[in-house]
Amino acid sequence: MRAPTDFDLAPIFAPALFSSHKSWTCRARNSSLCKVGAASPQERNRDLTRWRRITFEETDANVSANLEYPACPLCGSDRRQLPFRLHGPYRVARCTACGLYYLYPRLAESAIQHAYRQPSYYEGGACGYSDASYIAQESALRATFKRLLYNLAKRGLTGGQLLEIGCGYGYLLDEARLFFDRRVGTEFSPQGAEIARTTGADVFVGGIEQIPPDAKFDCVVATQVIEHVYQPLLFVQRLADHSKPGVHIVLATTDIGGVLRKLMGHRWPSFKVPEHVLYFDYQTLSSLMRRAVLSDVRRLPYPHAFPLGLIAAKFGLRVPPLFARVHVWVPATTVAAYGRVSNA
Repeated sequence: MRAPTDFDLAPIFAPALFSSHKSWTCRARNSSLCKVGAASPQERNRDLTRWRRITFEETDANVSANLEYPACPLCGSDRRQLPFRLHGPYRVARCTACGLYYLYPRLAESAIQHAYRQPSYYEGGACGYSDASYIAQESALRATFKRLLYNLAKRGLTGGQLLEIGCGYGYLLDEARLFFDRRVGTEFSPQGAEIARTTGADVFVGGIEQIPPDAKFDCVVATQVIEHVYQPLLFVQRLADHSKPGVHIVLATTDIGGVLRKLMGHRWPSFKVPEHVLYFDYQTLSSLMRRAVLSDVRRLPYPHAFPLGLIAAKFGLRVPPLFARVHVWVPATTVAAYGRVSNA
């Protein structure tokens, strides 16, 4: 199946655009919608109504053509419950065999990977960091990664060569310079990879398949990545292929078993459609790692800081710019675990 063109991406993500339309580019450049101040309110309302009708018609066609209805991505079972209904055709299924939550249906992988390569993914686009740009979260993310690295160091998991999958703009790689002799990352966004290289790390554009086959690392980390992965077992096995015997793989993801999700229900911010296709708690995350033949799997503390402005935006509120980037440590948002790669 072909990946959508830039023209196709907008209707595929249209439901998200109406809740966060900061990066929307007007496609009818001659319409009054693109001429702020040059058209009457009546003309703009007329064009907006027409634009919405056309967009939703295109959305139905594009989404239907790119949807797939998977079995459980962890155990392969077709037995499921559908406890959460999100916007459009999307539901969150719970596998009754292994307990994994996953998006059902989901957008084809080729379509979503195309979106990850767009600069707008990190700039507040319809898909991606829609409430605050990635750069606006830099300070909070760096604080989060510093605590992660200290927690790894306390467990003897630092030193040597680090591989980070999905490194974004390289904030973790940059903070890791005091903990590792060499730092390597992968990133689907060419723009993100270019920025990450300024930290002095070696960064490959793409996924783990871009890492040289014979490259082995002393620690492999993937934070906020596994929820995007369509074949999670294969993904962790590939991480193990690039790990030295006896070292550890670290995974961190949003916690569907956390108090925040239970309080917010279907309004939980991490129900990000269509990019988040998997939702883990500690039970299913540790099960994934054991199925990938990792041993001695243990839970890892992972406190997470967020900008106050981002938290307020999730509730439809605004805070003064002076306070928008203040760090707030929010509990029960992220689950993390680490497991040992076999010595064989």
